[in-house]
Amino acid sequence: MAASAKPPTASLSWTKLLPSSPFATALVSFPRRKGPGKAVFVVAVSSGAKPTVLVAEKLGEAGISLLKEFANVDCSYNLTQEELCTKISLCDALIVRSGTKVTRDVFEASSGRLKVVGRAGVGIDNVDLAAATEHGCLVVNAPTANTVAAAEHGIALMAAMARNIAQASEAVKAGLSLSLSLSLSLMKWKWQRSKYVGVSLVGKTLAVMGFGKVGSEVARRAKGLGMHVIAHDPYAPADRARAIGVELVSFDEALATADFISLHMPLTATTSKVLNDETFAKMKKGVRIINVARGGVIDEEALVKALDAGIVAQAALDVFTVEPPPTDSKLVKDERVTVTPHLGASTMEAQEGVAIEIAEAVVGALRGELAATAVNAPMVPAEVLTELKPYVGLAEKLGRLAVQLIAGGSGVKSVKVTYASARAPDDLDTRLLRAMITKGLIEPISSVFVNLVNADFTAKQRGLRISEERILLDGSPESPLEFIQVQIANVESKFASAISESGEVKVEGKVKDGVPHLTKVGSFEVDVSLEGSLILCRQVDQPGMIGKVGSLLGEENVNVSFMSVGRIAPRKQAVMAIGVDEPPSKDALKKIGEIPAIEEFVYLKL
Repeated sequence: MAASAKPPTASLSWTKLLPSSPFATALVSFPRRKGPGKAVFVVAVSSGAKPTVLVAEKLGEAGISLLKEFANVDCSYNLTQEELCTKISLCDALIVRSGTKVTRDVFEASSGRLKVVGRAGVGIDNVDLAAATEHGCLVVNAPTANTVAAAEHGIALMAAMARNIAQASEAVKAGLSLSLSLSLSLMKWKWQRSKYVGVSLVGKTLAVMGFGKVGSEVARRAKGLGMHVIAHDPYAPADRARAIGVELVSFDEALATADFISLHMPLTATTSKVLNDETFAKMKKGVRIINVARGGVIDEEALVKALDAGIVAQAALDVFTVEPPPTDSKLVKDERVTVTPHLGASTMEAQEGVAIEIAEAVVGALRGELAATAVNAPMVPAEVLTELKPYVGLAEKLGRLAVQLIAGGSGVKSVKVTYASARAPDDLDTRLLRAMITKGLIEPISSVFVNLVNADFTAKQRGLRISEERILLDGSPESPLEFIQVQIANVESKFASAISESGEVKVEGKVKDGVPHLTKVGSFEVDVSLEGSLILCRQVDQPGMIGKVGSLLGEENVNVSFMSVGRIAPRKQAVMAIGVDEPPSKDALKKIGEIPAIEEFVYLKL
């Protein structure tokens, strides 16, 4: 960053930043522009280097084949934590299922090389998300491919439990074995039809706890079986539930009225042991429990007590707190409990689907593409990502411009971002854009490498405050944004013309034909494409200035890609914006500053 010799300059410093921040902790994906209309992520590995992907648990061949088209693939299964930590420093991506613990030690051992962790499935409780975020590692999952398989398994367990299928099958087979070794009459003794009388599903109330993808598919199927379905999920939209004939109710109401309870929530600090002594006591006597979610959402000791007390008549479990469960587990040995070894996603179709989905997500992230399944980022819908794609480069570059216009001794304390749009606030999701601006503000003046995952975390560590404002415009809402404006208050600028009438450093831009443009600096209107690097000059508006600066740069073998002049009035002050393909030498910049009509200038790297 070179500045004019005329205004005073100082190096940028973050030492005076406030220690607190109102930022939400959600992180988002940060694409960089690479040509018109295309956004790529900073996570992409360096060009020419083929990335290495470590597959630590068995993955379908379709997924492995897809990975091998793009990367070197190391399939090493059943690794100890020590072995994983040793291997990870040589890997750009890691793919796991539920059996591998990706701990803070793994991220620290990667020494910054690990860019993506792919979870082949939905649950991510085996990945330390906080550590991943701090180390700038994107975590993606495969949330859709096994949805139907998990829902079908939940329905299968419910039906098998209600009709005592597993117990009756085991009894018949045991009787047949004994009859062959002893006498045929024993077979009749094991033919215990009266012992295994079940209960019907039709007309019973099923409470679906967690109304996401799997929960809603279970509800659809249960409705087809003639069950009355209610659901509890604090985040589920009521209209989506109504569309399939499901009533959303409170947690306590679901517990009190259900004949069957099917669990479909993730394992978090809030949901850990959500079924416990206290909640079992609120249930209808004789309730039946199905769990194809995560083992930790049930307090297993409390479930054993509820079974013995007659509160819970039966349980059907595909997941456990510890997998495999201990050999002396009272819960597994209980005849009233139907168990399977975590088979929710175990269909041939689901396994191949999950393998392809996670391979595509990992390869896409390494290539720098938008990751719609990022876990340590806001779940911005795919259609929103597509629509905002042209604006993400604009947002980052406005942040970069704004921070480079600050004289370092000022200390950036707060930033205000304004979005102008004809859309109502609820129809414009700006989380992605705010995070891009954050990245642009931090990266030029930070020794920390800022990527798509850790930008908000890095800003929080520095106490940077960002506020957002929206201007509602008249007109068609087809385009999501008319312009984005970034203002930094209470700072000194190394380019005085960047100070607006209200006293802030201000830059403004818009997207034109898929390309980000700078349209305002301070109070001066310009129109330049934000590509390459930029020289801003404040000058006396007089003939020949474009020619003088252009000729000077030509003599220094610096190619000029565009020029634009914004002025207050003819023959008054003007700001000239010059796009250059190569960084000018210090000597070239000095010569620009020596042109008599130029009052100040600054060189900015985009």
